[in-house]
Order: sequence, then structure tokens, then C-alpha cells
Amino acid sequence: MTETVASAALAVHENLIVQKRRIQNGKSRTRLSLVTGTHGDELEGQYLAYTVGKYLDENIDKLEGIVDIYPALNPMGIDSITRGIPMFDLDMNRIFPGSENGTMPEMLCAAIVSDISGSDICIDVHSSNIFLKEIPQIRMSVPTAPTLLPFAKLMNVDFVWIHDAATVLESTLAHTLNTRGTKTLVVEMGVGMRITKEYSSQLFEGILNLMKELGMWKGSTAPVREPLTSEGREVGFVNSDAAGIFVPCSHFGDTVKKDAHIGDVVDPLTSKVVEEVKAVCDGLIFTLREYPVVYGGSLLARILKPSAGGETE
Repeated sequence: MTETVASAALAVHENLIVQKRRIQNGKSRTRLSLVTGTHGDELEGQYLAYTVGKYLDENIDKLEGIVDIYPALNPMGIDSITRGIPMFDLDMNRIFPGSENGTMPEMLCAAIVSDISGSDICIDVHSSNIFLKEIPQIRMSVPTAPTLLPFAKLMNVDFVWIHDAATVLESTLAHTLNTRGTKTLVVEMGVGMRITKEYSSQLFEGILNLMKELGMWKGSTAPVREPLTSEGREVGFVNSDAAGIFVPCSHFGDTVKKDAHIGDVVDPLTSKVVEEVKAVCDGLIFTLREYPVVYGGSLLARILKPSAGGETE
């Protein structure tokens, strides 16, 4: 069943409509919300929404509860491949919780929050931007970690990043829902404007596993991986010192040693290497530059440092 979550009038008798699809079976009222499309250049969640909905349609008898799928919170952004909301030049994930009496984007955000609130759990799926590729991961703030970490470990991701809360996070959908009692996991995976099918498949298995734990799924599930977590660890940031073209020689997911050669910044005009990029610490590369053009200060990689015991995995 498709429902309209929010709508707003546009010029020339058009309407902006945010929709969801509800898939329901059995008597249980346990509800999982799968949310994506907040940023118009993040498309990994589109394929995941398709995959989950299709599988539930084909195995509806094994569902016990409610799954709400919100494939496009920012439909105009997706239509125009624009990260923010077109015309307003706004990042939608910086104006939650919105306001019923505010501007059009604020009214949409308020309606979205109202509709998702009350879910037993919400999975907020994001991709990286076009510049960086991210290993499948769940991010959460330190205050929410005691509540969310047990659920995150069920999700078949490679990494759980527990970070200090920043002021900007207070205006995100996840922060808004978590403060209102709706447990919300933020997933980051892949790269902007692309679909990485293997990552969506990986997260799909995690969602089924989570549903099984919640008593929503009576079918079989595959074994899930135990994620690395950032508890007791730090993250090293590798930034470019020069402008040019970044050519990595390490791979996404590699474990490296401090000062290891992980790539070069080259100058196409002079055919010279203008910077030999080295790892800033021992650890696992969980973010790697995808878009090759860089300038001074551009982020090239993130490295998860070993735990206090010296182990990376």
C-alpha cells in the first residue's frame, strides 16, 4: 500500500509528494522504517529499498509486523541529481525536525518526522558523496551508543563508528528521531551517484537479521559479520598537501602501517609526482578517495587505528 507522507504545492499546478510504501502481515504492530533519498546524489538506498520490498512481496507469509519503506525523502533532489533541495539550496538533513508553520522544506521535514515517529526502529540509509567511497558502516553519537550498538551489531556492516556529537548533528533526521524515542541507525555505504549492488545485498541480509531479532521475520537468515567498532580507537585522517590527480596504490579495506605508501598526487602537465601520500597511522582504510581531482586539504582516506590491545580486526 502506497501512502502520501507529505505534499506541497509547486508552480504551474504541480505538487511535491513524499511517499512511503507499507508492507504488513500478521497481527504484530512491530514496525521497521527504512528511509533513504534524503540527499539526491545518494542512490545506494534506492536499490536497497527495491530489494527489500521485492523480497517481502515474494515472502509475505514470513513477515510478522509492519515495514514502511520511504524511498525518496527528497524526490526533487533525486530527479535532478542534486544533493540538497533544488531551488532552496538547502541540505535537507540539516533542517530537521522542521516546523508545521515554517517554509516548505520545514513543513515537509515536520511531516516526515511525525510519520516515522513511533517506529520500533528506523534505518536511515545514506551513501557517501561523489568524492569518497565508504565501507558499509553505521554511525552513531556517543550518547546514543548504549542503546543503538546492540542493534547495529545485527546489521551485517563492517564497521560501527561512534563519534562525538557535533552541533550540526542536532538538525539531522536521526538525531531528531533518537531524541524522540525512535531508535534510528544511520548507515553510510558506497559512493555518491552510484549503486554498489554487493553493499546493498550485504545490508539486506542485515535487515532480515534485525527483523528476526525483533520477531518480525519467520524466514531463514544468513550469518552476519561481527563489525569492527571505534570504541577505544581513534580515526586517522589523510589529507592532501598538494593539488593534482590522486592515484591510490592501496585498496579500500586494506590494513596498512604508519608511513606506508598508499598513493600519489600527480601533475598531468609536468608528469611529476607532486606528493607521495603516506598513511598517518597503522590501521584499516575504511574511507578512500574515489574522485581523483584533489586540492590542498582534500580528504584522501580515513584509517581506523588499532585498539589499545594493538589489534585492527
